[in-house]
Amino acid sequence: VCFIPGGLDCSISFVSHVLGKVCIHGRQKEILGVLVPRLTNLTKSDCIWQRICWRLVESVPDRWMEAVVLGFVQRAPGADVLSRLLGNLVVKNKKAQFVMTQKILLLQYGHTTAVLQNLLGYLSLDGLRRTLLLRVLQELLETWSSSSAVKHSPAEQQLYISKAILICLSHLKEPEIESCRQELLTSMMEGMKCHLDSSLPRLRHLGMVVAESISLKINTEGPVLKFEYEEDDETRELKSLLMQTPSFYVVPSLPDDDRSVKAGAALPLVPESNEKSHTVVPVMPDEESDAELDSDDDLIPYDMSEDKELKIKAPVYIRDCIEVLTGSRSEDVDKWEAAVKALESLVRKNPAATREVSVELAKILLHLEEKTCIEGFVELRQRAQVAVLTTDPIPVAKYLTSEFYSLNYSLRQRMDILDILVLAAQELSCPKFHGKTKHAGAQKPCIQLLLGNDSSKDWRRIVDERIKSKTRRFDRDQSRVELASRPNKFNSVAGYFFFPLIQHFDRPLTTFDLLGEDHLVLGRLVHTLAILMYLAVNTVAVTAMGKALLEFVWALRFHTDSYVRQGLLSCISSLLLSVPTEQILADMTEELLETQSWLGDVMEKDPDGDCRRLALQNLLLMENLKKKLEAVPS
Repeated sequence: VCFIPGGLDCSISFVSHVLGKVCIHGRQKEILGVLVPRLTNLTKSDCIWQRICWRLVESVPDRWMEAVVLGFVQRAPGADVLSRLLGNLVVKNKKAQFVMTQKILLLQYGHTTAVLQNLLGYLSLDGLRRTLLLRVLQELLETWSSSSAVKHSPAEQQLYISKAILICLSHLKEPEIESCRQELLTSMMEGMKCHLDSSLPRLRHLGMVVAESISLKINTEGPVLKFEYEEDDETRELKSLLMQTPSFYVVPSLPDDDRSVKAGAALPLVPESNEKSHTVVPVMPDEESDAELDSDDDLIPYDMSEDKELKIKAPVYIRDCIEVLTGSRSEDVDKWEAAVKALESLVRKNPAATREVSVELAKILLHLEEKTCIEGFVELRQRAQVAVLTTDPIPVAKYLTSEFYSLNYSLRQRMDILDILVLAAQELSCPKFHGKTKHAGAQKPCIQLLLGNDSSKDWRRIVDERIKSKTRRFDRDQSRVELASRPNKFNSVAGYFFFPLIQHFDRPLTTFDLLGEDHLVLGRLVHTLAILMYLAVNTVAVTAMGKALLEFVWALRFHTDSYVRQGLLSCISSLLLSVPTEQILADMTEELLETQSWLGDVMEKDPDGDCRRLALQNLLLMENLKKKLEAVPS
């Protein structure tokens, strides 16, 4: 830094032009990496240098302003430093105001949390800039509560906007909250509904955390919203943005009394019941004497060391289980628990008896509700349902697929039906193991399908497994598992699982509309069809299933829900992996060419990252098919 002697006036516009041109040509990191630390030290205690720095940035031409401002925001060590370096630039310069209040916050989402904290902290440090902070919060909440934005923007952008909202809330003062309380409440209700309607768990969790935070701010004395969800690193980071003390705020030393009050105010909210449990109540002398009289310390306890828990004998026959499960007497609770626990093993041990009552048993299990707090009830019921379906596949599959589109079923029951069909199809299609392996840790070749909502991870694993199975390895020490050659039981029943599910998806019922508000179930249905298609490899009906599935995908390819689109792309993967190449090239050439064009658009334009990845994966599979076709001699 050079000094001008003699008090002469000078202009730094040339330096501003040089700074702007260097930044716009991609050397932002190099020049600001040196300039920002130097200016930070010079402006700490020298107001002249502060004015020089403000003039330096204000004189940058508008066409280069974005690169310079963004560089300062990214490299400033804190909001207080950024305020010293930029002054009220955001108020004076319209281009800087657009970049800092619109582009960085609403049009981009790749910046770090530190950049958001710098920018929003900078807006909160001056009275003139706080009006912009309130306006930014309002625009962020409008975007967050827009159903169109939730559907068509990627989850990463939703996370970015949620972080910005929470940081804004952490800077609001009580009078400002009071002035916009009604707007905050309205935005909270609309945004919470949009996020909870989403099929993606990540977006639902974001909506819950932000709604809880807004409720905590606007209801400081009354009850606040509280959702039940499993906390992870992402939700903990979001909550920390609301509760943290800004880095530029220095807590002054307080007297002992004041310090205890402030410390108590900073403690997290404690439920009322916990407060009562820790409250010490003084006891009066009369009450002490009554307490001594009422004390049971002198009573001698019974010796229960030799007592044994009475065990209810488990049912031996399937019909006994049916009688217990359909009974309504309250004294049969112990028998009911024993029947639920024993049912799966009875079904698998007595296939002939199961076939006599298979449909009736499937109906009972589908409507069975938990009477007691039995551990693992949902899993026990599901395993029994799968056992019934694998023991007598055709009639039970007909019953379940017809009930999926029937009236008077909850969405949970319909999704249970889909889970049962997938698990049973997997069990029927995977051969059992015989023989021993050299290594005890060898994995089974059949794919363990997860029934969670994060389908993209399942499908990445599924395709990896298929690639492994088709890869030749020349490793002498590799452990080998010898499979017994037995017929694939899913071969003869695949159509009963698949075709009834795909027939009536476009027929809305009074309480069930797959193409409307019940898109979560539609997403699960699409993923189920993809899995059934994958498990039908080498079956007789696989070509017909592939054609029907391709028509189904084509009808729904522009669905607005990202979870549904992920399932549709998984269906294409299953089709390409399961249908023989010769059949694909002979019967579906035109359809696949149209599908290839659609996949190219998805890969380039879809806002969801998992959809883009799956589209690319399908294009690579199609490229392999093309190479096979070219390799065939004419």
